Amino acid sequence: MAKVHDSITPALQQFIAAQHIFPAHLFVATAPLAAHGHVNLSPKGLQSFRLLSPQQVAYLDVTGSGNETSAHLLENQRITLMFCAFEDPPCILRLYGRGRVILPASPDWQRVIPQFEELPGTRQIILVDVERVQTSCGMEVPLYAFQGQRQSLLDWAVNQGEAGIQAYQQRKNQLSIDGLPTPLSLHQP
Repeated sequence: MAKVHDSITPALQQFIAAQHIFPAHLFVATAPLAAHGHVNLSPKGLQSFRLLSPQQVAYLDVTGSGNETSAHLLENQRITLMFCAFEDPPCILRLYGRGRVILPASPDWQRVIPQFEELPGTRQIILVDVERVQTSCGMEVPLYAFQGQRQSLLDWAVNQGEAGIQAYQQRKNQLSIDGLPTPLSLHQP
């Protein structure tokens, strides 16, 4: 049964810390306002998630093939983060909130970036003010064994170099698949 919490409790903080994927089992969902727009759902990893307070979380976002989350947050701020246990005990944790993008040129960058180990290809930080915390049983989620983090994206970013990453972001990260602008497109150097 689902249970709503006032904040990310100490027990839920321990659950998050115990996950391997983003910590390892995190998925991020956003959507545009337009009814014909595409809902985006992305898995996250690389140990880039941080709990800033019982009501605020953030994750370091590295350059990828799209930039849907940031376009949706620029348009409407709605975001849901879901942690899912692939080990016992079963649990699903959803953090519903309002998010915003912090770019390296933003004044907030210097305040938030010390929370993270900066990774090759770092693009932005997604900061989420959590409005609703909900757990559910997760008993349908299968059991899986964690083998390790993939390094492919980081290796790709290192091979691209800073200039290559910037060129890639110019080509691939300026608009969502629905044509919405991303914060990167609004803050060109």
